Amino acid sequence: MSSAAGSRIVVTGATGNVGTSLVRLLSEDSKVGSVRGLARRLPDWEVSKTEWSAVDLASDQSDLVREFEGAHAVVHLAWAFQPTHDPAATWRTNVLGSMRVFDAVATAAVPTLVHASSVGAYSPGPKDHTVDESWPTHGWPDAAYCREKAYLERALDTFERVHSDVRVVRMRPAFLFKRESASEQRRIFGGRFLPGPLARPDVLPFLPDIPGLRVQALHTDDAAKAYHLALRTNVDGAFNLAGEPPVDAELLGEMLGARPVRLPRTAARSAIAAAWGLHLLPASPHLFDAVLRLPLMDCTRAHTELGWHPEHTAPEVLEEFLLGLQQGAGAKTEPLQGRKVG
Repeated sequence: MSSAAGSRIVVTGATGNVGTSLVRLLSEDSKVGSVRGLARRLPDWEVSKTEWSAVDLASDQSDLVREFEGAHAVVHLAWAFQPTHDPAATWRTNVLGSMRVFDAVATAAVPTLVHASSVGAYSPGPKDHTVDESWPTHGWPDAAYCREKAYLERALDTFERVHSDVRVVRMRPAFLFKRESASEQRRIFGGRFLPGPLARPDVLPFLPDIPGLRVQALHTDDAAKAYHLALRTNVDGAFNLAGEPPVDAELLGEMLGARPVRLPRTAARSAIAAAWGLHLLPASPHLFDAVLRLPLMDCTRAHTELGWHPEHTAPEVLEEFLLGLQQGAGAKTEPLQGRKVG
């Protein structure tokens, strides 16, 4: 991706969980001449070689073609998780906004598009063994997040057929955590009034052990390294990204010194549905249903073709994240603002 003056990389969603890690990594790359970070709200954060633009993908008034002109690559990370009670709003940002990004990439003749897909794009799959990138990507239709990620997989299928001159890479990471994202993710999934300091072993005498609740986790910085490698390597297609080992109640119980207690799916879902219906919990019961059905991913392709290997194990990722929750950790961007409560 090099040129005489250095590469120009545009990153949408540059102030979020993955965006902040990737922008920092790109700014340290001598082969990158400049980075253009797009975000709905401009950050109070200065990074070398990086300039910012205020862009709202939910609005068709943003001139994305102008932002993308002259870029060697566009990394599309922007995503809205809320409001979960208004799926039409997230559809406008996530699906229609992403399709505007794809169209602008083609119009501006950008040679490389790296898109943030997700494990959530996958159809229900096994929990006792892993699947590779050929597993169907139809998502879990009741969950807006999965539905939107799966729809964009189909949109990219069409985009690749029509614009064969654009190199398209699809990253499908597991659940992403880092210390600086703790406050944001608490607000998104647990609610803005959930006290972060309660995320301590001494206040968790037992953990609910729910059938099917076995997932993969990855440090956000490790995911950013995979995106960076995809920019520097002539690859295309999909790549699974996940840390090891898979996370379940047994592993969490060992980490926190808490005893796993079996809890039926129906009881857990009923509690989540009631809290969501009362607007006490942002995470919907439909997303809970999806998590119980997500497959475990095989990352062999990322290892062999990108040379990517995560530096953090899943327990290390979760320990860092839980410490961030307790401390109200964050960063100097609007999405990642640090707060313990509220």
